[in-house]
Amino acid sequence: MNSIDSDRITIAFTKSPTQLGLQGKTGNRIWASILSLLLWLVVSITASFYSVPNAFALEYNKEILIQADFSKRDLTDSSFTKANLRSSNFSHSNLRGVSFFAANLESVNLEGADLSNATLDSARLIKANLTNAVLEGAFAASARFDGAIIDGADFTDVLLRRDEQNKLCKIAKGTNPTTGRNTRDTLFCS
Repeated sequence: MNSIDSDRITIAFTKSPTQLGLQGKTGNRIWASILSLLLWLVVSITASFYSVPNAFALEYNKEILIQADFSKRDLTDSSFTKANLRSSNFSHSNLRGVSFFAANLESVNLEGADLSNATLDSARLIKANLTNAVLEGAFAASARFDGAIIDGADFTDVLLRRDEQNKLCKIAKGTNPTTGRNTRDTLFCS
């Protein structure tokens, strides 16, 4: 906007349409257009300052978060690398792409959580509740699942050590309500 335009706008807001020589329907339309533009500008600027994205990645690396409540949260692409999350609650949370690399997930509630493409490598999921969780495409090499509850969990395309896979096949049962896949089938149990 050049200086002439800004001067015109200043004049427009300090004088009425009649004082500017804008009379009749044309003057009212111009005045209404200026006010509409100003209102749109104010609303747009205000919305840009106060809008919050639906989800944003957070970093909790090496944090001690024992018994923390993350239930029903969208934590897409967040990182909990080497965090101590013992007895925490992640039930029904969106954990897509989350890194739990070498995290302590002992007795963690992951019921109904979406762990698609999550990194669980070297994580300790001892006594974790994975009931109806979706782990599709997760990387879980060297993860430990001793005593985990996996009823209805979907392990489609999860990279597991062979001994952990065999251990999980001994307790696998149920069908995932989200994907409709049988837990034993997703683990390739014989």
